[in-house]
Amino acid sequence: MQFTSEQHLGSGVLEREFTLGEIPGTLWTPESAAPAPLILLGHPGGLHKMYPRLAARARHSAAEGFAAATIELPGSGDRPRSAAAERARADLRRALEAGVPVDDEIVDRLVLPLVEKAVPEWQTTLDALLSLPEIGGPVGYSGGVMAIGIRLAVVEPRIAAAVLFAGSFVPRAMFEEARQVTIPLHVLLQWDDEGNDRQQALDLFDAFGSQEKTLHANLGGHTGVPQFAGDAAAQFFTRHLG
Repeated sequence: MQFTSEQHLGSGVLEREFTLGEIPGTLWTPESAAPAPLILLGHPGGLHKMYPRLAARARHSAAEGFAAATIELPGSGDRPRSAAAERARADLRRALEAGVPVDDEIVDRLVLPLVEKAVPEWQTTLDALLSLPEIGGPVGYSGGVMAIGIRLAVVEPRIAAAVLFAGSFVPRAMFEEARQVTIPLHVLLQWDDEGNDRQQALDLFDAFGSQEKTLHANLGGHTGVPQFAGDAAAQFFTRHLG
């Protein structure tokens, strides 16, 4: 891991950009001596576009004593594009614009290859982050592409709890993986999310094998998550990682 820049954001938060091989990312840490538990911040791709929201989430986490980190997704931002993923994304966009149901085959072509690439990169990043003296543990995962969060919760034993946002398409093949998830979950669902199948999101929540799982549903579209829902997610991490 090579740090390429750093800045102090105020309120005792240090922000550092890094590269890990071909993977760019950002780490936010409280400016304190004690090693901090870590929250991995997922997002839909495009670090620069998502920066204001990610930095706000990271500052909120730091105020609670957590470090936070994120990486760019494969095929997003300045990373090389996949022709197959671009075709799948175009097919998805056409289906949504036409107001017709999105075919499972399109979702599989778009999401499954992304999960296969992104999850090992998150694990490699986690190896590097946990080697830093300012990062302790335990580790949580928050937001981003839901299918990535599901796979990480199954294969990565270092993740102790997760906040998932039911705002992205999940291949039906991954419902079986959801049944293998056992860590505590806090799931956010926007009831009127125009880009998400509400019934599928409810079925997926039902499929999760966790003994502790909470569904926090609110009226509104994809970007209308209310502040109190985010506060509840922060309290969830405080209980399980603090």
